[in-house]
Amino acid sequence: MPVGDSMTIGSAGEHTWRYRLWQHLRDTYGGPFTLVGPRETLYDKATDAPTSNEYADADPAFPRAHLAGWGEGWGHMAPLIGDAVRECRADVLLVSLGLIDLGFYTNAEQTAENVRAFVAAARQANARVRMVVLPVIPNVRAEADPPFAAQVTLFNELLAKTIADLDEPRSPLLLASPPPTYDIHSDTYDGTHPNTSGEHKIAATFADAMHQAWGFGRPYTAGTN
Repeated sequence: MPVGDSMTIGSAGEHTWRYRLWQHLRDTYGGPFTLVGPRETLYDKATDAPTSNEYADADPAFPRAHLAGWGEGWGHMAPLIGDAVRECRADVLLVSLGLIDLGFYTNAEQTAENVRAFVAAARQANARVRMVVLPVIPNVRAEADPPFAAQVTLFNELLAKTIADLDEPRSPLLLASPPPTYDIHSDTYDGTHPNTSGEHKIAATFADAMHQAWGFGRPYTAGTN
């Protein structure tokens, strides 16, 4: 289940990193899998609502399901994740959250507490759920706003500690490495939201984490240079 904010839901006319990851796993993972979640749409900037089905690739096999929302963060997802995991029978969560929290809702410490609430709720729904969590990756606001950048740095440090504290064998937590060559000037269309190369790089960080830790698929190579 992909869980995230605007970078995960994507907007009308985009492929999304979810699609790139699905393509990769379809071609490299030997076991059965699908993407699940209670939502399927993209965000429509024209109507300011998550009402679009206009994915860039209309491959009918692509499972569009997710739990992502434009302007939603850890604080929004923590109350939703239990029901979503239970109802959609999710066993792996791919989580990209935090930027919107720090930008509008909570400071680094409060956001880290919401991470703990999210993990607890997910495990209550499925005691063996696995999670791959992406730190807040480079973005234009952090480049231009030093106090905000400091909050991002602090949150990422707290996130790493939280993941280490909460990791357990029956419900492993992985902290994914930020895409090493991610550049907001070439991998986003506005300093925050991924373009084609950014989608590939975000997909790669999730795919590589699952491959290295759990043997899922193979290393991601398409479009990451």
